[in-house]
Amino acid sequence: MFNTVNDAVKNAHTEALVIGLFEENKVGQAVYQQLNDALDGQLDDLVKSEDVTNSYGTVSKVHTLGKIGAKRIYFVGLGKKDELDVSRFRKAMGKVFKRINRDGNNKASLAMESLTTDPVFVEAVGEAFTLSTYQLQTYHTSKKDDAQLTNLDLITTEASLLESLHVGYALGHGSNTSRYLVNLPGNLLTATDLASYAENIAEKHGMEIKVFDKEGIEKLGMGALLAVNQGSEEPPRFIVMKYQGKDDWESPIALVGKGITFDTGGYSLKGKEGIIGMKMDMGGAAAVLGAMDAIGETKPEENVMCLIPSTDNMISGSAFKPDDVIVSMSGKTIEVRNTDAEGRLALADAVTYARQNGAAKIIDVATLTGGVVVALGDEMTGAMTNSGEWYDQVYEASEQTGELLWELPYHDVFKKKVRTSHIADLNNSPGRKGHAVLAGCFVGEFAEDTPWVHLDIAGTAITESEHDLGPKGPTGVMARTLAKTIMNQNY
Repeated sequence: MFNTVNDAVKNAHTEALVIGLFEENKVGQAVYQQLNDALDGQLDDLVKSEDVTNSYGTVSKVHTLGKIGAKRIYFVGLGKKDELDVSRFRKAMGKVFKRINRDGNNKASLAMESLTTDPVFVEAVGEAFTLSTYQLQTYHTSKKDDAQLTNLDLITTEASLLESLHVGYALGHGSNTSRYLVNLPGNLLTATDLASYAENIAEKHGMEIKVFDKEGIEKLGMGALLAVNQGSEEPPRFIVMKYQGKDDWESPIALVGKGITFDTGGYSLKGKEGIIGMKMDMGGAAAVLGAMDAIGETKPEENVMCLIPSTDNMISGSAFKPDDVIVSMSGKTIEVRNTDAEGRLALADAVTYARQNGAAKIIDVATLTGGVVVALGDEMTGAMTNSGEWYDQVYEASEQTGELLWELPYHDVFKKKVRTSHIADLNNSPGRKGHAVLAGCFVGEFAEDTPWVHLDIAGTAITESEHDLGPKGPTGVMARTLAKTIMNQNY
């Protein structure tokens, strides 16, 4: 899949040769001059006519007519060097990889001297390669086989760059794992199916896994998760996966993902428009499984506990109802005011399990609220925390992956609202005002004093259009950030 080639760029025998162009040295860099000389100065003419440009994010394709080893050169504009951060570089590389893939090539060669030899940026190349060429599975009975770019040669003398490229590939593959799961329709991904997929990931990487069935969940006392499952004919599952990167199993970091495989809203029924797409309500579970896939590949020296409470949220004669009072695993009682606020109930029991089983830190991820979409749109994930230090570490990882976060307030004025019930300790839906914040505060009641970060990906789990790093549809958001947070613990 990945190789290094120690040879002159002009000698590379490849269908697609990728060259980076910066504004500062569009005709001064050695690789450009080497190719320009080999092509009898024709590149200069193409630059003057703007058929080849160094503007950020542009891709210019040039046929070499057999004058060098490469059949085609793809110039990617990188703009000004001092404005090029990792996120912009990743997107630019994603754009050129998508173009090469569309042109029917399964292999590309990168002139690294013209692009980067910085390991951080090379990691981004691996991410862009994997993310941008991903194609969603569909169920059409007749469809063409699109080309798939599957191989990269790095033209460089630095063979060590392959290590960074493989890390980026693992991170991108983790996101693609999440994309695949989120894209599956609810009839093909029940809680049982999700557990089976988790078992496959655990087996692949030699991780410990235990899947609790309904009887096991009852023994754990997970009354909140069981309440959500009451209306369903599909049994619930609680998935516990462990990655041990230290000599002793102690102080693991818990990654908790909401695994609602389809959400009707229950008796607080969603409208006919709002219910479409609710197969994606297990996006948090997909994110943590994608992270575990990447963690299994990169093998950081950290202990990680992946927890997924999974069920669908359906309507039947046995379904839970507004005004019900349920008892969570923590022992705290909850008044149900909205059965469509079910994700926080499932998370409550999983976060409690994490805390009771020695988690030193917790991150929960969930497609939790429409409120966060209204507040932050579809490119920014809402975050909350009870620990500034822990949040800073997650935020740093998000900056590295380009998955944007914005911290929402976790304040006593909001905490008091979820504790306002005339009949129980907590209520699951105090009202529409500050909806995303109140939902996070509810989950925070179960984290208590354990360092905790909450990530609401309701707006960012799906994109409505194709983009530089992938197709329309599931984004796999936060899988890379979670994995990177764990990886950064070693530094």
